[in-house]
Amino acid sequence: MIVLEFKVKATAEQYQAIDEAIRTTQFIRNKCLRFWMDNKGVGRYDLNKHCRILAQEFSFANELNSMARQSAAERAWSAISRFFDNCKKQIPGKKGYPRFKKNVRSVEYKTTGWKLDRTTCKHIAFTDKKGIGRVKLIGTHDLRFYEDKLIKRVRLVRKADGYYCQFSIAVDNQEEIEPTGKAIGLDMGLKYAYVDNTGRTEPNPRFYRTAEKRLAKLQRRVSKKFCKGQPSSNNYKKARKRLAKLHLKVSRQREEWAKRVARCVIQSADLVAYEDLKVKNMIRNHKLSKSIQDMGWRKLRYWIEYFGVKFGKLTVAVPPHFTTVDCSVCGAKVQKSLSTRTHRCDVCSTEMCRDQNAAVNILQKAIRTAGHAGTWEQSLNAWGDLPSWAVGANLLSNGESIEPRIPRLERTSESCGVSMVN
Repeated sequence: MIVLEFKVKATAEQYQAIDEAIRTTQFIRNKCLRFWMDNKGVGRYDLNKHCRILAQEFSFANELNSMARQSAAERAWSAISRFFDNCKKQIPGKKGYPRFKKNVRSVEYKTTGWKLDRTTCKHIAFTDKKGIGRVKLIGTHDLRFYEDKLIKRVRLVRKADGYYCQFSIAVDNQEEIEPTGKAIGLDMGLKYAYVDNTGRTEPNPRFYRTAEKRLAKLQRRVSKKFCKGQPSSNNYKKARKRLAKLHLKVSRQREEWAKRVARCVIQSADLVAYEDLKVKNMIRNHKLSKSIQDMGWRKLRYWIEYFGVKFGKLTVAVPPHFTTVDCSVCGAKVQKSLSTRTHRCDVCSTEMCRDQNAAVNILQKAIRTAGHAGTWEQSLNAWGDLPSWAVGANLLSNGESIEPRIPRLERTSESCGVSMVN
């Protein structure tokens, strides 16, 4: 499953129609959630049936395509099923009880409600009664290679810099590459994005830190133009839009950086081991929370697991306990503070970078234990929160049935601690 995204060019009236369709989607989603709260034992198909009742009761809901209404109900059910799964797994803390949405930014059509212009494949017409009509698609992707039956979902998204149209296409996204015969371990950090077991480092881009002064300036402008208890002025809306665009730019920079780095990491080894970090707990440290979130460990790990599935490589997340303290050569525990950047073992006289020592321990843990190969399945939420590669008619189908072959490894005297044996 792949997703191709285009910028939408339309008239002001068509943009208003898209906004109306998005508001209707939000209304149906919240109504379905309320229906589930008020009635015990309501299931997924009951929510789909409730959409028909809403269409009969509200004229503006009837204007939206029937499959688009079902997609809105599916979003509500995704939140409900995630809550039930968290309760069954006994996840500590809050279980994520479904909430009503007040800022939905997208409307999703399935196989009906739209018609692609096959002459140029640069225009699409929406045929429901919302009045969106025919809009132009701006982008470099070529939809001529894909038949209409392969396009499972079409989604209109409102972002800070305009409107976008996304096509979810059911095609095989797997690629085969030559095995490298290598295995690497990654130690995530703040000074460097990661340090592998050979000592190679990836610089920390610090996108948010770079744009922080500009963000603070735009935020002050927004605050100055805000008047409590009065309608929002045009200057306030413009200032808020500038701030949102810069936040979107920082987010895109971090996303593209994570894709590039993860792809290089996966293509350079047959087995990639990394720490199973609980970022949600780590950001409770108020001194490091901003740096941790700016680093984007979760995003980097997510794309490593994605490309691992795409290229048929093995990705293993291991517990991070004692990876920094243990000596990678003799196993002795060497206590060190956060400011100590060098690992020195008094037992075997080993001296190396503390991050490299942790990376070797991570790789050794991955070899000794099976770990758990990725957690991308756990991140499948409502379609509004889904990764682009997991979006489509079958949300759990991409990569779930793949079982990569675990290569046999043996120890050597190399600095990485292991070598691959075919």
